[in-house]
Amino acid sequence: MSNLESTTLNILSRSRVSVGDVECALAQTSAGERVAVLAPRGAPLFADFEGETSEHAGKTLLLGPKSARNAAALRANIPWLNPRPLGLRTSAGLGDRLGLATPGHVRAVRAAGGKLAPIFAQQSIREMTRTGRSPQQVLDDATWGIFAEGWREGVGADADHLKVPADIDACAAVGFSFYTIDPGEHVDHRADVLSPDDLRAAIAQLPWNQLEDTLPATTARYADQTFDIEGRLIRFDAVTLLRAAVKYGKAVAHVAMMYRHLAAKNIPFELEVSVDETETPTTHAEHIYIANELKRLGVRWVSLAPRYVGRFEKGVDYIGDLTAFEDDFAVHAAIARVLGPYKLSLHSGSDKFSVYPAAVRQTRGVVHLKTAGTSYLEALHTIAPLDPAFFRSIYIFARERWETDRASYHVSADLARAPLPQDVQDADLPALLDQFDAREILHVTFGSVLTARQADGRLRFYDRLVQLLREHPEAYASNLEKHFLKHLKPFATI
Repeated sequence: MSNLESTTLNILSRSRVSVGDVECALAQTSAGERVAVLAPRGAPLFADFEGETSEHAGKTLLLGPKSARNAAALRANIPWLNPRPLGLRTSAGLGDRLGLATPGHVRAVRAAGGKLAPIFAQQSIREMTRTGRSPQQVLDDATWGIFAEGWREGVGADADHLKVPADIDACAAVGFSFYTIDPGEHVDHRADVLSPDDLRAAIAQLPWNQLEDTLPATTARYADQTFDIEGRLIRFDAVTLLRAAVKYGKAVAHVAMMYRHLAAKNIPFELEVSVDETETPTTHAEHIYIANELKRLGVRWVSLAPRYVGRFEKGVDYIGDLTAFEDDFAVHAAIARVLGPYKLSLHSGSDKFSVYPAAVRQTRGVVHLKTAGTSYLEALHTIAPLDPAFFRSIYIFARERWETDRASYHVSADLARAPLPQDVQDADLPALLDQFDAREILHVTFGSVLTARQADGRLRFYDRLVQLLREHPEAYASNLEKHFLKHLKPFATI
């Protein structure tokens, strides 16, 4: 019987899959990886793929590029490659800014064991803009990685930090399944410090028509009400209500608008609401207000990312009192159970190793971990010993870009504390990724590094970085697997 293994192709064994009388796999060729499809002559699926065909023992063999069309054809013919809603399962988003990390991510999820639900395609619109990638590229890159590693347990795809309806349109058009709405620009941080009189003036300016509400009705629902959250009593006095509504009222209206825009597309999806990239923590009363008001407006969501106490900075561990974090987080988790159930989401979750046990414990596994930039840092960790001079040039450039690029992040690295490039020996360059300030500097400047150009217009760093990773895929995948195992193991215990 004819099959791919009987051909002369160098088949990547983990990728080989049979669906009915069709076989698909990745093959290593002199021109790089190609998708191989073996099926009966005249099989309808050949119309989906592009490539060169030949006859092989009575069947047709197609060999094609790793193109957008062929990625879409794989998703059309192999059901488990299609992103789908994951529900309340313990889950993790594994962002990939270069499009090369998914094999390492898959290996880490496998090694962690348990029933962890992965999201391999995850990137924010901000990150796509900074890296020059499209939603289609993000999804396709993840598809090729999932296919290469033979992952068959289902996946999600997160269109992260969406701010306007056009963001939804771009991601829905290519098949994302998880939509993170970021209404941070509509959060009024003044509410934390305004006087009662100023709060009363501000609440009158809320978009009451969009909220389908009135101030008297809101007051009747909350003022002097006490919410019993698993035995914890959270009371709304007049000022508590004013602060919550002024701070988050416009954000609630924006989320409802975005949700309805998405729901009108009649596609399978799940929603996350993110208010984590804000100046001040979300209080328990404010969490109740957000959840109650979204429910009143008919919004359905699977996870919520409040702004927690302490600092969730990019690429480094949690900064703050761990006991205070767990005490505060426990109440947020209880609110999510009582008013949901929905998952609590840990944004900027990369490398927050000290809080993972508490997060799993208090949510009872109804939690979502979101990571992104740490995979880029592992790319730098991989190339540092391969080409020290090149890595050093990236570090020098990152230091130059730091003060500009840090503006859109909550970070506290200090350029003066980061080692000077000339003071670091080649053998010690990888250790820069373990030094707090250097690590954050390298993390935050990823967009500038990946898009920087030379005087002649050529990309200054991107092409060489990708070349090194493509030449050493096992080194990158191995580094990712080891690093992400530390992230995922605490979440795979449920």
